[in-house]
Amino acid sequence: MSAPLRDQGPVQAHDHAHRADDGQQHDHDHGGACGAEAVGVTIRLAPGERAAAVARARRLNQFSLAWNVIEGVIAVLAGIAAGSVSLIGFGIDSGIEVSAAVIVAWRLHQERRGGCMAVYDRRATRLIAVAFVALAAYVWIDAVGDLIGRARPEASVPGLLLAVVSVILMPWLARAKRALAPALGSQAVSADAQQTSLCALLSAVLIVGVGLNALFSWWWADPVAALVIGALALEAGRRVWRADSLADTCCG
Repeated sequence: MSAPLRDQGPVQAHDHAHRADDGQQHDHDHGGACGAEAVGVTIRLAPGERAAAVARARRLNQFSLAWNVIEGVIAVLAGIAAGSVSLIGFGIDSGIEVSAAVIVAWRLHQERRGGCMAVYDRRATRLIAVAFVALAAYVWIDAVGDLIGRARPEASVPGLLLAVVSVILMPWLARAKRALAPALGSQAVSADAQQTSLCALLSAVLIVGVGLNALFSWWWADPVAALVIGALALEAGRRVWRADSLADTCCG
């Protein structure tokens, strides 16, 4: 992975919408309104630093996309071999995360156009919010099915190793994405970081559920924890859908 961006200078708070002398509002020299007004903290980027931030975001997203494809395939195959509903469900969740990575890739591609990114970022953010809701719906359906069927997660060495790697890797990846969101003014990148964090939680749920079942025969631990994760995903989707644009969304 590339080295972190160099110091980006002082952080200054400012009103994203400037007022002209005649009292009329104008935008960041791109002509016309630029989506919803956003007030917040702006990171001042020297020439070329935004391009570096976009390039790093692309590399992180490509890594995330590749990992989730690999994770999904391994989890589904291991789940089928072990007869584990939890592992198969974990693999299907990776497919939802792949869709979020594709959405972010589209959003970052729009940077080539230049100008205001507010419309593209809002569209990408809303699509990721829908992905959160899809994740919540899937996790709830899967968990309720496991509770009704009293499904017991089976031990799978490849599946557990995959979940352990995910628990270690995903928080780091989420932090790296989250750190870039203010520099890009991208709520979509921030939302994708939240979904990556949920991936780490789901990995932990898989490990704990299989472990508690193996040690204490608590077959219900995995689906009950999954219901909580589904609630968190739904709340995250609601917040992402209603989130305001970040301060520098227009500075593409």
